[in-house]
Amino acid sequence: MSVESDIDDLWHRYDEGDLTADAAGREELDLLDAFLTALETGEVRAAEPDGDGDWQSNEWVKRGILLNFGLREIAGREYGDVTYHDVLPLRETDDLPERGTRNTPDGTVLRRGAYVGSDAILMSPSFVNIGAYVGDGTLVDSCDTVGSCAQIGADVKLGANTLVGGVLEPVEDAPVVVEDGASLGAGCRVTSGFVVGENSVVAENTLLTPRIPVYDLVEEEVVYGHLPPERRAFTRFVESSVGDHDLFDGGAYKPAVVAMDVEETTMEAVEREEALRE
Repeated sequence: MSVESDIDDLWHRYDEGDLTADAAGREELDLLDAFLTALETGEVRAAEPDGDGDWQSNEWVKRGILLNFGLREIAGREYGDVTYHDVLPLRETDDLPERGTRNTPDGTVLRRGAYVGSDAILMSPSFVNIGAYVGDGTLVDSCDTVGSCAQIGADVKLGANTLVGGVLEPVEDAPVVVEDGASLGAGCRVTSGFVVGENSVVAENTLLTPRIPVYDLVEEEVVYGHLPPERRAFTRFVESSVGDHDLFDGGAYKPAVVAMDVEETTMEAVEREEALRE
């Protein structure tokens, strides 16, 4: 049986109430371990490009992740000199150096079920959650969070204190996607299944979420839920519909994102430093 069919079978038993954490035995836990290993090796992913420029979510992967919480007991585990309590251990990192990937002490946390590609850099403190995918050559900077099932492409730069949202809490239909070559400035927030197009450059402290309009000045249209490829994006404020409310004087404004063509000088400013990866 495939990993997908195994997970579907476990989910059916769990969802029907026939399988609980107390009843889960070695066979069920071995299947969950095999699923986590498949995530860590990149054999399976929470979402994948469909070939037409869109992304297809693999809902069964999310169910597999939820099973790892529903069918496991909390246990005390060791990390350095600290005992922590969780249903999952941290991901082993012995495979990273052989692929040119490194993580710095102390507080670079990779949860089991996270994939990290070759020649990547993970700065501390940072957190990569279960089901996340971090592509080759990507930089996860200090104080970054890569949420559950988030899909980060190759040669991406996540600036310091960047938050990439997950899909478990709150429950989202699709994970956040940051495509190849994108650069997110310090303090950015990307949530709720938003897709950042490849080779885009996002200014510091920009919030990207499907509820905030993106004013694409290249195509002269307003889009939601994604930033087109090869754009330079930044936050601006536009008039809100409650601007003339009786309860307060003066205008009211809401955030929006403006997207323009990426200029050569912009790309030079975010160019990768190859020496860091030699």
